[in-house]
Amino acid sequence: MLTRGDDHRRRRAAAMPAIAAALAALLAFAARAADQPQWGQAWSRNMVSAETGLPADPAPPDIDRDSGRAVAGTGRHVAWVARLGDRTYGTPVVGGGRVLIGTNNGRPRDPRRTGDRGVLMAFDEKDGRFLWQLVVPKCDLKNPYLDWPKVGICSPPTIDGDRVYLVSNRGEVLCLDLAGLADGNDGPFTDEAAFAVPAGDPPVPLGDTDADILWRFDMMKEVGSAQHDQAHCSPMILGGCVYVGTSNGVDRTHRGMRTPDAPSLICLDKATGRLLAVDAARMGPQLIHSQWSSPSLGRVNGRDLVFFGGGDAVCYAFAAVDPAAPPADGKLETVWRFHCDLDGRRDEPLTWQDNRKEGPSVITGIPVFDAGRVYVTAGGDYWHGKPECRITCIDASGTGDVTATHEAWSRPLRRHCMSTPAIADGLVYIVDCGRTVHCLDAATGEPVWTHETAGEIWSSPLVADGKVYVTTEGKRLWVFAASREKKVLAEARFDSRLYASPVAANGRLYIASENYLYAFKNAAAQ
Repeated sequence: MLTRGDDHRRRRAAAMPAIAAALAALLAFAARAADQPQWGQAWSRNMVSAETGLPADPAPPDIDRDSGRAVAGTGRHVAWVARLGDRTYGTPVVGGGRVLIGTNNGRPRDPRRTGDRGVLMAFDEKDGRFLWQLVVPKCDLKNPYLDWPKVGICSPPTIDGDRVYLVSNRGEVLCLDLAGLADGNDGPFTDEAAFAVPAGDPPVPLGDTDADILWRFDMMKEVGSAQHDQAHCSPMILGGCVYVGTSNGVDRTHRGMRTPDAPSLICLDKATGRLLAVDAARMGPQLIHSQWSSPSLGRVNGRDLVFFGGGDAVCYAFAAVDPAAPPADGKLETVWRFHCDLDGRRDEPLTWQDNRKEGPSVITGIPVFDAGRVYVTAGGDYWHGKPECRITCIDASGTGDVTATHEAWSRPLRRHCMSTPAIADGLVYIVDCGRTVHCLDAATGEPVWTHETAGEIWSSPLVADGKVYVTTEGKRLWVFAASREKKVLAEARFDSRLYASPVAANGRLYIASENYLYAFKNAAAQ
């Protein structure tokens, strides 16, 4: 017969495995608390990280061209280097012990999968070991403007638990298993072998280094969008929803729209890929080129708002969707809209194509929410428009058309801007294609300092550990002090052009060139 003490010990012993499992899960969560699972801060998209101890003077190692490996004893603060394709525009994300980045198939990892493809690669966060890849054939070889040659996958993925959400080069929203096929084909999508080869080609047998697709949503087929040049969007997760931009754009002539009434922003059920809602803003007729921004999120007056930078130069705030009760009409509710270049608006915008002095503007960077305000850049299209561009700060508390009433401030930049700002400690850092880094006062927009770099800047700045990291098309990484006093801490030259934004996670700094992904150690670990 058990005594009360015996019974207590038995119950405690029986509970130990569950307690140990819970503790292990808690410790694992704590260890992963500094992941960077999406492009920008969750979920405001602010390009700021809480990482500390990052190197102020990272330098890439020499690369052995035959093996693609770093030469021992070269570089500074180098943790590892991984070879990518030969053209990389995607920014890496870090989560669950993996680093994911989009690239092209210029250096095939699998000799059975050659030719022009979009590729998402997954590496081990600890040592850069290649784990798996998603290989996506081209959208339409007869129409390169739907999926530009050699560009690959440009969209930064988003990691949510053990799932990955991605916009492919073919305009598909894909939900992937973070573990790849190494732990089996989980489904419900199970036709990865056919997916990974061009239509009509025989399937290639799958292996542990292939991606596991859980579900697929074809935006061109399901909502009628048609991306131009390349699909680009970093998906945003909120509750049970995933918000994605469609990259809808002009046709191959650049003088008309294939699908002017197609939505620019959609909301899907993140578990199943079911379409929940689309925007009803009709951005298409006002597009001058395409729609390449990504959504962000902010809570305003107790309400979650989804912010989206339109290719029509309008910053929109949509009401977040309840996946259990999506809108009956299938439309996102527009809470407010702000036109960032009202003077440039035209009744027939495409007639202003290639006018380099005046005409419509676009928003390419992500609207960033911070302390009740939205910071967004807008200006002439880089390829077909005027060089004029501005950064605007919007009071996010309004409703309806707030263009005339809710501008906090607006400030011109130098020339064309495709970047997303970083806001930290009362300062705004933004870069532009005029090779200029701008530091502005967040409250007033007044200039604090500027710096001219070598090469245009297509990426977005990162503020972390009291530093500002900036990458340029001129193969340079610049490091500045994050302060009102301009101080250049370092300048480093890389092997090829840098289009991806710098990323910090779990004590490391990640820099992607066109050819390689570099992971730099915590400065104290050198």
